[in-house]
Amino acid sequence: MALQFTEQQFQEAWRELDEPQVGGEWEFFTETMGVKIYRRFIKETGLYEYKVFGTLSACSPELCADVYMDLAYRKQWDGYVKELYEKDYSGQKAIYWEVKYPFPLSNRDYVYVRERKDLEVNGRKICVVLAKSSAVSQCPEKAGVIRVNDYKQSVALESDGSNGTKVFMNYFDNPGGKIPTWLVNWAAKSGVPAFLTDMQKACNSYANYCKNRK
Repeated sequence: MALQFTEQQFQEAWRELDEPQVGGEWEFFTETMGVKIYRRFIKETGLYEYKVFGTLSACSPELCADVYMDLAYRKQWDGYVKELYEKDYSGQKAIYWEVKYPFPLSNRDYVYVRERKDLEVNGRKICVVLAKSSAVSQCPEKAGVIRVNDYKQSVALESDGSNGTKVFMNYFDNPGGKIPTWLVNWAAKSGVPAFLTDMQKACNSYANYCKNRK
């Protein structure tokens, strides 16, 4: 099976933890709850791509990565998930994800591939997860749900030197349809920090979840 991601992409993601690449077209967007968000305008789509820098306290990078990768658990703690599962489509593993949107907007769904690598860089342990949309013809679009065909995300996680995790996230998606600008801005300003807060709580409860699942 062809490689979905290059070694260079994994390297570029973790390097942002050391030297955030936020010059040039990137602009500072907001800082809230200790999370800094930068964005750059993508002319072709009229939308923004985002970079996020923050910290999750009291949970290790390995734990954060395990929680992030666990789709069954995500359905328990992420209230925006309508449907989420990984499936083999003719030899190609892909994830199907339907996201609830507020009324009167249509839900969105994604079909994407992802890969996690646990890197060792000069004695440092860094988890990197990359994801991007995948055109899987065997996963047809649903009536009333808008398919997001342009999506990418990269996440790098490393110890903050005590008992927490430094987080870098880069993401872009084109949700299609007519979404008010205020909602897009709200999602970037409030949604990302809220997601990290939810993920923090999910990390704290993960051991219990795993114990009860057995």
